[in-house]
Amino acid sequence: MTTLRLAHLAIPAISTCLSLIFAAPSQAAISVTDDLGNAITLARPAQRIISLSPHVTELVFAAGAGDQLIGTVEYSDYPAAAKTIPRVGDNRQLDIERIIAMKPDLLVVWMHGAFERQLEPLRKSGIPYYFSEPHKLDDIPATLLKLGQLFGTEKPAQIAADEFRQQLHQLTTRYQNKPTVRTFYQVWGKPIYTLNDKSIVSDAIRVCGGENIFGRLSPLAPVVGLESVIQENPEVILTGDSKTQAISGIEQWKSIGNLLAVKNNNLFVLDGDQLNRAGPRIIDGAKAVCEALDQARSKRGTRP
Repeated sequence: MTTLRLAHLAIPAISTCLSLIFAAPSQAAISVTDDLGNAITLARPAQRIISLSPHVTELVFAAGAGDQLIGTVEYSDYPAAAKTIPRVGDNRQLDIERIIAMKPDLLVVWMHGAFERQLEPLRKSGIPYYFSEPHKLDDIPATLLKLGQLFGTEKPAQIAADEFRQQLHQLTTRYQNKPTVRTFYQVWGKPIYTLNDKSIVSDAIRVCGGENIFGRLSPLAPVVGLESVIQENPEVILTGDSKTQAISGIEQWKSIGNLLAVKNNNLFVLDGDQLNRAGPRIIDGAKAVCEALDQARSKRGTRP
């Protein structure tokens, strides 16, 4: 057989090998690390996603995979398209059988006391899950990029991450040298729940030049007494009210005239959904915190 004939036969084989080589990366497994430090590995991008927290639902949409969500939980109301997604439970109870029957290829979860026990059968079912609990504002863009990898939506996830980082950089630069404002953040009024420095809300307060007066307490969401707040005498009191609240949580403080925050009229009601949900909208909640603390600073010169 001539050399020319051998070369002719070899061309298709070489072409096939090159095709396999260049196609290989698109078939590679996807692997990321979640907020518990667990490695999540998928053979291919997830197409049937269930979100088990409202903040997760917002992250999934922001990462460009809203149309891949097949289930979520109550209070997943943002963006508007999230309201039409079937519910598989709420913050107290999950419909485990329904979740398994829906055959998701990925769960994105937020774990609290009530969910810990309920997630066990889901673990045993073999459904992969990604645990999401950002503790700092800068964790949000990192989470968006990881979810983009898992969903195969890297481009929109990158755009959302870049936009968040830009806004965070602007806030950090603007407020990094501002005078400190001692701040009390109230999650709930009866009993009085607050958050410690491990929470993302406390990180927002820090970025704005504030100091969380209960930041050093051990529980993530400690209960504090009225007397403890009075003793700490914060310059600012913030509440993150829910849209369903009939009476604002700030009302109980207005009658305590010896509090510095009351004397200076530094009682602020913020959008709890923006600030308490660790999703992209928290940057708007952080801006509201910064504006509140700046108002308090502006009143220092007029203090009696």
